[in-house]
Amino acid sequence: MTTATHEETLGFQTEVKQLLHLMIHSLYSNREIFLRELISNAADACDKLRYAALDNDALYEGDSELRIEIEHDAEAGTVTVRDNGIGMSRDEVISNLGTIARSGTADFLKQLSGEQQKDARLIGQFGVGFYSGFIVADEVTVRTRKAGSDTAEGVEWRSKGEGEFTVADVEREAHGTEIVLHLKADAREFADDFRLQSLVRKYSDHIEVPVRMPRVETARDEEGKEIEGSETVTWETVNEATALWSRPKGEISDEEYQAFYKHVAHDFSDPLTWSHNKVEGKLEYTSLLYVPGRAPFDLYERDGARGVKLYVQRVFIMDDAEQFLPLYLRFIKGVLDTRDLSLNVSRELLQQDPKVEKIKSALTKRALDMLKKLTKDQEAYQTFWNTFGSVLKEGPAEDFANREKIAGLLRFSTTHTDSATQDQSLADYVERMPEGQQKIYYIVADGFNAAKSSPHLEIFRKKGIEVLLLHDRIDEWLMSHLHEYDGKGFVDVAKGELDLGEIEGEEEKQAQEETAKAKEELVKRVKEALGEQVQAVKVTHRLTDSPACVVLPEHEMGFQMRRIMEAAGQPLPEVKPILELNPEHALVARLEGAGDELFGDLAHVLLDQAIIAEGGHLDDPAAYVKRLNALLGA
Repeated sequence: MTTATHEETLGFQTEVKQLLHLMIHSLYSNREIFLRELISNAADACDKLRYAALDNDALYEGDSELRIEIEHDAEAGTVTVRDNGIGMSRDEVISNLGTIARSGTADFLKQLSGEQQKDARLIGQFGVGFYSGFIVADEVTVRTRKAGSDTAEGVEWRSKGEGEFTVADVEREAHGTEIVLHLKADAREFADDFRLQSLVRKYSDHIEVPVRMPRVETARDEEGKEIEGSETVTWETVNEATALWSRPKGEISDEEYQAFYKHVAHDFSDPLTWSHNKVEGKLEYTSLLYVPGRAPFDLYERDGARGVKLYVQRVFIMDDAEQFLPLYLRFIKGVLDTRDLSLNVSRELLQQDPKVEKIKSALTKRALDMLKKLTKDQEAYQTFWNTFGSVLKEGPAEDFANREKIAGLLRFSTTHTDSATQDQSLADYVERMPEGQQKIYYIVADGFNAAKSSPHLEIFRKKGIEVLLLHDRIDEWLMSHLHEYDGKGFVDVAKGELDLGEIEGEEEKQAQEETAKAKEELVKRVKEALGEQVQAVKVTHRLTDSPACVVLPEHEMGFQMRRIMEAAGQPLPEVKPILELNPEHALVARLEGAGDELFGDLAHVLLDQAIIAEGGHLDDPAAYVKRLNALLGA
C-alpha cells in the first residue's frame, strides 16, 4: 500500500456524535453484536456486487468467489473484518460513514432518557450498523475500493469516534472493504479465535455468503511433534453459508429464525411472529415474513424505506422491494425469493410485470393470516396493535379485496370497558349485541375523554348498548371506508336521525312523536332566534342528562375530519349543524318560559355549549362568555 494522499479531517454530523457517545457508554451488555452488524453490512455489500455483476461481470475483477473474512491479532489487539463486495468510493465513504442516512434521527434523540438500559434498547430499535464497531474499539480504520474502479482510487477512513474522522486516498489492489477495529483494553477478549467463531455461529450462521477465518496447520514428524517453520494457513468457513429461507422449516430452530430477523431488520429485539412459506405451481417463490416487536422511527412516513428483501433464485436484487406488499403493511419485514422474475429486474420492470401483482396478493393474504394467528396470543397481539394499529387502519381504504379480513384484526376502545386501551374486536362487539340490535354504533372525537363523555352516548348508556369510542386521527377516515362487518352496518351516533330499530318499542316511539308535536312552538322559536347558525332545530330522545346536542347530516364530513382537512390547507364549504333539544331538561323548560331577550341569549348559550361538548370551536367565544355571564347574573 502506498502512502496516503489527499488527506482531510471532517466532523461528524451532530446526531452521529451524540449517538456514538451514547452507544460507547451504554451498550456494554450488548457488546458482542458489533460482529453481527459488521458481517451483515459485508454480506449486503457482496449481494450488491453480485447483482451489479449481472450486467457487468468485469466488476468481479477476476475474483467472483464472494466471501467475508475475519482475522485477529491478539498482540496488537485488533480484529479485522473484510469482504470482496461492492466497496465504496470516496464520496460514498464520507456520506455513509460520516452521517446516518436515515430519517428519524432527531426523533430518536428526543426519546433518549439518560438511563443507560432504556437508551440501549432505543439504540437497538434505531439500528447502529457500522457504528457498533465503536462499542468495542477506541479507533476504527476502514480501507475500501469500489469494484470496477482504478487501484489508485482506494480510500482510507479513520476515526476514534470522538467527533471527527479522517479520509485519505490510498492505493488498494483488492476491491471491497476492510474494517480494522483497534480494541479497547477491556474488549481484548474478542481477539480470540474461539470467541469470534462462537459469535459468528450465534448471530450470523444464516448468512448466505461464506464467513471464513484462518486456521494455522503445522506439519508433524513421525513422532507426532510439530515441525518448526512448517505452518500453513488455510481458510475455514465457520457459518452454515446457505440461505436460511431455502432450508426446510423443520430443520430451522426458533433461535435461527430470530437471528435471521435481526439481520434482515437490523433490530436488536425478537420479532413477534413469522411465517415461512414455499409456493410451487404456476408461481414459484419462497417467502419469510416477520412482524416486528418495535416500530421504526419512519413508520408514519409513507414515502420512507419499506418492503421485503427481493432475491431471484437466491441472487440478491434489491433491499426495499415495496411492490410486493401494500402500504398499510409497510411494517412487515422479510425475504422473498422467486424464480418467476428475470435476474436483471429493476424497479421499473417490476411495476410492469403481471406476476408481481399475483405475488403481492398472495403475500398480503399470508401477512393477514399471520396477524390473525397472532390474535390467539392476546398479549402479543396487544403489543402489535399498540405499535402498528394506526397503520393497519389504513387498510380498508387501500385494500377493498381484504376489507373484511382487516376489519377482523382491528381493535377499538368501547363503552364496554370505558378504557382508552384499544383492545376490543368487532367480533367481541357483535357477540355482546343485545337482541334486536342490527347496527354497530360508534362515535368519533379528538380524544378518548371527549368520546367517552359525549352527550350522544347518554341514551346508549341508559339502554346498555355498546358504542365504539374512536379517538385516533385516522378513525373518521377509516369509518368512511368500513361500511359493514358480519353483515351489520356502522352508524355514527353523532350524525343523522337516531334509529335504534327494534330496541325501542312502539310505545316509546309513539311517546317521542307526541313530545315532538307538543314542542313544535318551542322548536320554531329557537330556530328563529338562532337564524342561519343552524340548519334545523329538533326535539331529541337521544339525551338523558344534557340539555342539547348538535348533530351533523348523515353523509356530512365530521368535525374531526374537517379540522384535519383544514389544517392541511384544504378549503371546505361551511356546514351548519342541527340543534337537538332534550325536552325533559330543566334548562329547556326554563328556555320555554323565558321572555324574548332572555330566550335569545339562552338559545345561543345552549347551541354554543353543544358545539363545545362535541369538540367543535366557537366562531365568537367572547360573545358566548358575555351571554353566559349575563345569564349567571340574572
